Amino acid sequence: MTDQAPVTYTGPSRVLSGVQPSGALHLGNYLGALVKFARLQHEIDTFIFVADMHAITVWQDPAALAQQTREIAAAYIASGLDPDKATIFPQSAVREHAELAWIFNCVARLGWLDRMTQFKEKSGKHKERSSVGLYTYPVLQAADILIYKATHVPVGEDQKQHLELTRDIAAKFNHDFGAPGGASAFFPQPEPLIQGPGARVMSLRDGSAKMSKSDPSDYSRINLTDDADAIAQKIKKARTDPEPLPETLDELSARAEADNLVGIFAALSGQTKAEVLAEYAGKGFGTFKPALAELAVEKLAPVGEKMRGLLGDPAVLDAILAKGAEKAREAAAPTLSEVKKLVGFWGA
Repeated sequence: MTDQAPVTYTGPSRVLSGVQPSGALHLGNYLGALVKFARLQHEIDTFIFVADMHAITVWQDPAALAQQTREIAAAYIASGLDPDKATIFPQSAVREHAELAWIFNCVARLGWLDRMTQFKEKSGKHKERSSVGLYTYPVLQAADILIYKATHVPVGEDQKQHLELTRDIAAKFNHDFGAPGGASAFFPQPEPLIQGPGARVMSLRDGSAKMSKSDPSDYSRINLTDDADAIAQKIKKARTDPEPLPETLDELSARAEADNLVGIFAALSGQTKAEVLAEYAGKGFGTFKPALAELAVEKLAPVGEKMRGLLGDPAVLDAILAKGAEKAREAAAPTLSEVKKLVGFWGA
């Protein structure tokens, strides 16, 4: 008996990601995800969805959810995603996500989910009061990715474990149900796309806390719908220390608020932190903050203006989402059909 080479996936490359419609988007979302989605659409077949099925793992106001879905779609487009290049759609409009998730529920092992740290963090001390969906949503996340046979997934630190689960599910499905004699694996092993600079933007009021829509202070974040005056005012009031900017990255890393503002400047300008320090080292925040405010207004004010325009005409957004959902279903349906045959479902 001769050793055989491991079976690998040989299909086309594709990237998939999504954002939950659970509240206003901010600068952290823009730098950490949205602008990178816009870049990827020119490099690889790109599927970007609004994760409304994930959103309802915790309570969402049904009267607001559809509008929040439109807001995420508006943010995608205002940030540079082109509906003619990228497939933009609501997760719930493609039933194949849920159908594949159930099959994956029967492939994934309980021990795998027990190791998911994010459920423990979100459920806290009263996990018995959490929805079953909150516990199993990493399985749905695997279905989101693999229903399109996505080969690449942009991830932050908090999602790396879930991508590993997706890879485990793909490997077990390939092992258990792989087509006999198949020349390649049915599902790929999705690779992480590291977000790079700007992936982690901290609060403007506390450099040790991540920028968040749940922070009670609106001055902790720059919302994508903020106008130019609000953006400039929030930069002006951002917390800093009394020292001028340092010359080295080592010195900067010990000063959380200064490090955050330099990081924001770098991400918005397309520079490295070292390049920003080369220009502003030795200068105080009285000089640096106005420069950062001017840059932030230049980059972000047009995004907010375009978002407000799109949200003022919901019929346009709905048409984009409907077209994207149709395109997504066309891509997802053949995968689910073949999965049903491999599993052995009647009529498949």
